[in-house]
Amino acid sequence: MLYQGVLTKMEAEPSATINYFLHLGEDFVKLNDCVGKTLRFTHLGYNCLSCGDDAPIFKQGFCKKCFFESAKAGTWIMKPEESKAHLGIADRDLAYEERMQLQPHIVYLSNTGAIKVGVTRKNQVPTRWIDQGAHQAMAVLEVPNRYLAGIAEVALKEHISDKTQWKTMLSQEEKPRDLFQQFQALRNYLPVEVKPYIIESPSLMAINFPYTPEGKLGNRLTLSSETPLTAVLRGIKGQYLIFEDFSVFNVRSYEGYVVGLDVY
Repeated sequence: MLYQGVLTKMEAEPSATINYFLHLGEDFVKLNDCVGKTLRFTHLGYNCLSCGDDAPIFKQGFCKKCFFESAKAGTWIMKPEESKAHLGIADRDLAYEERMQLQPHIVYLSNTGAIKVGVTRKNQVPTRWIDQGAHQAMAVLEVPNRYLAGIAEVALKEHISDKTQWKTMLSQEEKPRDLFQQFQALRNYLPVEVKPYIIESPSLMAINFPYTPEGKLGNRLTLSSETPLTAVLRGIKGQYLIFEDFSVFNVRSYEGYVVGLDVY
């Protein structure tokens, strides 16, 4: 095998067109250079992203034990409104939660084929937008902790989706939307606690991916220990590899899998 290591989400380098890399072992594979080539992924085992055990991955790159016990998998990650570090209350590990939650967070609108609202740490901009396959994104609030970002998102998602529909994102033509106008229509729904943190003159970011949607989409591929995944790479968007037959592979869904990768 040409490359071997633990699969983690693709790393993205902002550029005129996003550059994507897979970190496998000691190697960084530039996936943009693999477009038009055959990729062959072989499933070799597991490596939990928390404890490192060769145990089946349960969710988010963690084995079942770590998913329910590790501070890196607390419920506040997916539900920021449940953050409690600002109150000095621990979920699983207060020191870790303070580091993650008590830092500037961004509430944003993005265009992934439809407009959605989301939350991310400020230091994850624009990585979070790239990971979700947004071709437009705009920060609308900058708040000092995760809890405030969470309650803002909860208020706005009563009126706009907080989910990325991956089929829409990968198949629909990338039409521009007026995110600023959309936010002006939503801002009155924000809780009073977060209104002082509104960004009054937000900047719109446009993102170009090494993939052009063509209105077609095939099967979502799985990584099996029985049969290697072999296909010709057509393009990359979000955390998805799209192949010549328009089948797709979500790299992030298989974090913690030990894989071999051949490119030819």
